[in-house]
Amino acid sequence: MKRVLSRLMLTSGVLSGVLFGIAAVSPSIAAEAAGPAKPDAAKGAQLYEQGDAARGVVACVSCHGAAGNSTSPANPNLAAQSHEYIYRQLMNFSTLEGAKGPVRSGPDGGPSVMSAMVISLTEDDKQNLALYLSQQKLTEAATATNVSSVELGQKLWRAGNPDRNVPACAGCHSPNGAGIPAQYPRLSGQYPSYIEIQLKSFRSGYRAVGSPMHQIADRMSDTDIKAVSDYAAGLR
Repeated sequence: MKRVLSRLMLTSGVLSGVLFGIAAVSPSIAAEAAGPAKPDAAKGAQLYEQGDAARGVVACVSCHGAAGNSTSPANPNLAAQSHEYIYRQLMNFSTLEGAKGPVRSGPDGGPSVMSAMVISLTEDDKQNLALYLSQQKLTEAATATNVSSVELGQKLWRAGNPDRNVPACAGCHSPNGAGIPAQYPRLSGQYPSYIEIQLKSFRSGYRAVGSPMHQIADRMSDTDIKAVSDYAAGLR
């Protein structure tokens, strides 16, 4: 009888220990399953509007305008761009561990001013900023200005140029230029001069990401690029 009781007590102790062990590790398991913290648009808004002087972060609003609506063609509109695309560009301007430099340079091949701006941004900062901007409305959209190039721009946008193996821009950036979230950026309402500079940067290899765009832009003439950039800006 004593042996039976001893075995029962031993078994009970082992089970208690196992259960206690599960209880002890369950919080960490739960935390692991929860994954990283979700982006915080409110924190993104604060950083965008005020920066963080203590960390040397300049307020984005000073160049990109209120809520991502730029007032200067030199700086792109960021409002209504997809969260994933903005985050990806912030990463492209960053120098990743082990890399010699960022994969995205300035239009002349030199360092982009944005590379200096992102140095002090944390991973969370980039995600928060991207989410905030993706939620803003494009209220100061740029427009097309060159009447003489509308026909060529429209043709390239809708049908491309089969003779030079240039696909229709609408295939990736959508017929109205809104883009495809998480894949291709919004171009409607973007400054024509900015789009033109980016296409030429793809062509030259200074913007060394998005190999399809490098190949496409390489088959386009300066006239093509200017016409389709102006046309895209006027899309709604």
